[in-house]
Amino acid sequence: MNIFPIIFIIVSFGSLIIAFILEGGSPGMLVAQTAAIIVFGGTIGSVGLGSSPKKLKTIPAMLKLVFTAKEKDFVEIVNYFKQLSFKTRKNGLLSLESEITDSLDPFIKKGLQLVVDGVDPQMVKTILEFELESTYERHKENAGIFEAAGGLAPTMGVIGTVMGLVQVLSNLADPAVLGEKIAVAFIATLYGVGSANLFFLPIYARLKDLNNEEIKEKQLVIEAILLTQEGANPTILAEKLKGFLDKKQIKRFDQMNNEGA
Repeated sequence: MNIFPIIFIIVSFGSLIIAFILEGGSPGMLVAQTAAIIVFGGTIGSVGLGSSPKKLKTIPAMLKLVFTAKEKDFVEIVNYFKQLSFKTRKNGLLSLESEITDSLDPFIKKGLQLVVDGVDPQMVKTILEFELESTYERHKENAGIFEAAGGLAPTMGVIGTVMGLVQVLSNLADPAVLGEKIAVAFIATLYGVGSANLFFLPIYARLKDLNNEEIKEKQLVIEAILLTQEGANPTILAEKLKGFLDKKQIKRFDQMNNEGA
């Protein structure tokens, strides 16, 4: 479980509530059942209408990913293929068959299997890049559900506020309760803008970031498999793959390899 998303959600919502209390308000003043029904019910309905059932079924999995995704370890991948390169240069490409196990990353497993089967390098590249592009587009479309919700929620909030003001203006005969009714009406706008900017859009941004990170990982794997297939020198292979690492990761890679030398 990645606790950082949970921490930041608490910080964002908590900051608003605390600030509201410091200004003399109370949490109970922010609760409006009708506003919640209009904003969240309307948003869910609109998103559902604009999305296929197949995409909607991915929502639980995407939310789980946000809170459980682990950081990709590119250094370990580079090290893995460097060691693999030593093995193939010594024992040949068929020795890769022993590496193809159920515990291996499915994308790496597929690439190594293609190499063991003697598939042409250009075809290996084409097959893996097609899967990469398909993965990117699929994840982008699924994450777009939260982007759509982030765009619709504020509009639903405005609709809820307008509906509330209609009721206020139709009951001007009782000035004593006008202030309270107007306040409740604007809670809908708060729900819409707040949920969009504190939840829906940040979730979309996080999923987009995870997608980009996965694509970068797959690009690294493709390059590593092709270099392994062509029998590249382990040192040269590692130096080329280090182009996918940032400065901190390069330093860590160099330290690991110097210690192992």
